[in-house]
Amino acid sequence: MVLAIKSLREDYWEDFELQDDDIEFLYAHLLETETPLTPQELIVALVEDRIQRELKKIEKKRLAGGSIYLPREQYAIEQKVVFPALGWRQAEVLVSREGYNPDLGDFSVIQVRFENGEEREFAAGLDDHPLNNPYELAEAEGPDVRSILDTYQDRLVQRLEMGLKEDDDFVYIAGRWFPRALLVDVNTGHLNLAEALLDMSGGGPLPTAELLKQVELASNENPKLVEFSLDLALQEDARFDEVGSAGKVLWYLQRLEPEGVRETPEQLRYKEQEYDRGLLTPEMLDLESRLDDELSPVGEPASRDESVAIHLLYPHWRLGTLPLTHRVRPLFPTAYDAPCILFTLVDGESGAKFPGWVVRKGGYVFGLESWYRKRQLMPGSTVWVQRGSRPGEVIVRVEAQRSRRDWVRTLLVGADGGVVFATLKQVVSAAYDERMGIMVPDVNALDGVWAKRQKQPPPFERVVADVARELTKLNPQNHVHVAELYAAVNLVRRVPPGPIMALLASRPWFVHVGDFHFRFDDSAGS
Repeated sequence: MVLAIKSLREDYWEDFELQDDDIEFLYAHLLETETPLTPQELIVALVEDRIQRELKKIEKKRLAGGSIYLPREQYAIEQKVVFPALGWRQAEVLVSREGYNPDLGDFSVIQVRFENGEEREFAAGLDDHPLNNPYELAEAEGPDVRSILDTYQDRLVQRLEMGLKEDDDFVYIAGRWFPRALLVDVNTGHLNLAEALLDMSGGGPLPTAELLKQVELASNENPKLVEFSLDLALQEDARFDEVGSAGKVLWYLQRLEPEGVRETPEQLRYKEQEYDRGLLTPEMLDLESRLDDELSPVGEPASRDESVAIHLLYPHWRLGTLPLTHRVRPLFPTAYDAPCILFTLVDGESGAKFPGWVVRKGGYVFGLESWYRKRQLMPGSTVWVQRGSRPGEVIVRVEAQRSRRDWVRTLLVGADGGVVFATLKQVVSAAYDERMGIMVPDVNALDGVWAKRQKQPPPFERVVADVARELTKLNPQNHVHVAELYAAVNLVRRVPPGPIMALLASRPWFVHVGDFHFRFDDSAGS
């Protein structure tokens, strides 16, 4: 009988952890290849090596002494016996007694104790048994690596990366690993020259290969290793940002990036508002999901559609940004580690192209301010986002219409900095959400409101109450819809819908009148 290494226990790969022997193998493997490798490439080599090491362990156990267990043989007390079907575990015979089974004839039963103290019983002197065929180790055949990876690759890659991140001898950039000690030396002079090259290019972006044409590094080394070494040196220098999407390394001077990319603008910053999510009804949670605010803890699932509609909140409209929500995130480029990603936006109507930035930490896309003005959008306008025909391109479009005058909620700023709402005739040039559409004629005045509230922020509850009071004046029934209130509050303070809905559900002066509408009752006091 041929015994393959499939005797590995069933949970062997589920319990996989990176060990010292694995680290040594990976180090040697990368040294031999002289090329930085992805985690997926490394795990293939490591699984193959693990299998070979397990084969050797089994062979060592097989040759470590003791008789191979065959049911037809008889065994003496204190005799060492090796059990191939149990991973070549070794045991000592404690007791031998006669067995009884009329169907089997005469045979014995031996009781053995394994090295871990476990005791079990086995048949002996039994001529007719399939295990009587001699075992041979299948040296040329082990578990199928491909089938292992098909089942466990994600888990194995995750454990491999966890282990390498804890080891200072390995470095990682743009999805690849390599031993730090084997890198080509990159000094301050090289980095200063790279900075000058990027400066001459308006900040970037430039690929590493382009920088290497001017930055003279050791030319007798593996070109991939030289490129990786420069990439790592640039990554560890605060002057440079890697801005390429996954699989593409591009460099940019951090100081020449747009201000809205280097730092999250004030109007997009959310000052965490504590609230009890238990107050939100199932209906409110559903609405929260549909509003799909990038700051909400939940949202609509990632879209499988080719295009997604976004209704612009005032802060995004004012700053020329798009929210990186659950639904829209898959449509934009991503990266392994880059904090921001430079890509191309395409006007869906004219085909004009302009740069955009995915600001991953801030959760927004930057670079649409001029396009918003050109398309004459307003807070509440609907922007459609879809994948471009080329990698690194994203199409944005609006449902353009002939300019017309509509009655639209309008925010007015008084001389004292107070804000009021009125329903006025306004020129509208693109489709918008009627609940979230709010015209802001004097943006500079509203900027002043934000600046003043930044220095002396009013209590959140008062902000919501003041906005609700103003909005209900516009409605004959004196009530306001949750989505309307959410959009209006974000004119003066960035906040997701959850805290607003929790406040509506917990204060007596907000009276629910059905279908997400609330009436503000001044008599209850606020």
